[in-house]
Amino acid sequence: MTKPGKWFFGFVCLAIFGIAAASFAADAPKADGAKAKSAMHAMANPVVWPAADLKWVDAPGVEGVKLAVLWGDPAKGPHAAFHKFPAGFKSQLHTHSAQLRCVIVSGTIIHGEKDGKETRLGPGSYLMDPPTEQHTTACDAASECVMFVEANGKFDIHMVGEKKMEKKMEKKAK
Repeated sequence: MTKPGKWFFGFVCLAIFGIAAASFAADAPKADGAKAKSAMHAMANPVVWPAADLKWVDAPGVEGVKLAVLWGDPAKGPHAAFHKFPAGFKSQLHTHSAQLRCVIVSGTIIHGEKDGKETRLGPGSYLMDPPTEQHTTACDAASECVMFVEANGKFDIHMVGEKKMEKKMEKKAK
């Protein structure tokens, strides 16, 4: 086996120089004076948001559930929000178009799978629902539930069988 020669060392140095140059170029001032922002520099200032200052609004399509949006726009795309469920809340089997990553903050969320299996998730628990996963969501009757949710797309909810039922009703009406 031969040892790497000068050509290998030169290649590695050239690669490192290229990566460094690209990194500096990303932060270089533009012709109009604006500075390009890399993903690392997108949030230059801290965000401090006391719980008492959160603005809770009705979640679209889910009666009784509230959202406090932290960033993004749930109606348009990626976002993060707190979701608040009233004690005793239970949804029907449904799906979402986006992947949801959730951390339970308070209360006990009951995540139900399509086969009926339920998992109780207390504060600090993590849940990831892939897009189009059929599931139910419930909040234990002992207290309201709050969870942090980060989504890679807009927030929506599709009840399983809803469109099929609408089509059957249309056929019967004809």
